[in-house]
Amino acid sequence: MQRLARAGARALVDLSYARHFLDFQGSAIPRAMQKLEATRLSPDLREAVALRRDCPVPLPGDGDLLVRNRFVGVNASDINYSAGRYDPTVKPPFDVGFEGIGEVVALGLSASAKYTVGQAVAYVSPGSFAEYTVVPARIATPLPSVKPEFLTLLVSGTTAYISLKELGGLSEGKKVLVTAAAGGTGQFAVQLSKKAKCHVLGTCSSNEKSAFLKSVGCDRPINYKTEDIKTVLRQEYPGGVDVVYESVGGAMFDLAVDALAINGRLIVIGFISGYQSPTGLSPVKSEVLPAKLLKKSASVQGFFLNHYLSKYQAAMEDLLRLYASGELVCTVDLGDQSPEGRFIGLDSVFRAVDYMYMGKNTGKIVVELPHSVNSKL
Repeated sequence: MQRLARAGARALVDLSYARHFLDFQGSAIPRAMQKLEATRLSPDLREAVALRRDCPVPLPGDGDLLVRNRFVGVNASDINYSAGRYDPTVKPPFDVGFEGIGEVVALGLSASAKYTVGQAVAYVSPGSFAEYTVVPARIATPLPSVKPEFLTLLVSGTTAYISLKELGGLSEGKKVLVTAAAGGTGQFAVQLSKKAKCHVLGTCSSNEKSAFLKSVGCDRPINYKTEDIKTVLRQEYPGGVDVVYESVGGAMFDLAVDALAINGRLIVIGFISGYQSPTGLSPVKSEVLPAKLLKKSASVQGFFLNHYLSKYQAAMEDLLRLYASGELVCTVDLGDQSPEGRFIGLDSVFRAVDYMYMGKNTGKIVVELPHSVNSKL
């Protein structure tokens, strides 16, 4: 009895079926893999993170899946995480990357009740910048196939969906300003606001991005390289905007506060302009913020996806439904327009992050991880 109790306390791996440890194409899972690991804390990703080439492939526990990553998502917050800004208790070395999609190549006994080898899944969990990641089955999302478009929904899509639903108070005729509107999450804020029958403005940095924004329903794209945002807002929207979906920070935040209408709402989902600085912040005129908000009965509220995980599954289900029905465009940027070409392999994550911070991307930046099927144990 004592022996059984001890055995039950351990994480079990299903050893009774050899197929649980073979990938879906029949090649053995290798002993070693590559992954990205933060070795020191720094807002400079290249300084903080190293590519490890001979790491043991982890084994799944009883309720886990071993996922062979095929596509991983790049987020502005990757820099915040490797700088130690999200969880001060996490000390280097630690795994990085937040989201991935791929196939299940091994799984624990409990997990095998709902999942099978070869099944396509998506997940949000630290450690996605690796060839293989162990994922608790309870947080995985089954997918009909491995397509990079699904990756756009995991963090970017759900952030837009939940924040606008819970904090935006959207209704027909409301004016919504989306900053960095052609980016990974901005594209969804535009489309979901249009679905709520709002009038949508979106800031971007090129004529090509303006055209993209029009294609997904944006009523008034503003290319800040050729137009002054402040002038456009003052002249074309003298009554202000009702909702701002803000991810830039700094001077853009100040402009957005000034543009708020009576009872306006500003939702802060990020402040990318400051992420690469040592302090993590760009200066804002915060000393006059209380007076500006009071004058308009306006509000500013932050949104961090981790605080809304109870809403996550329902949001994902609805977003997947909208995509499947053709009601939602999920734009992926795989780096085809990057000077050095497409983002392929873990070493290209660094290029992908640089590309994002230079404002070059349209849609969600995704890195492809090709795998040889000939690796043997």
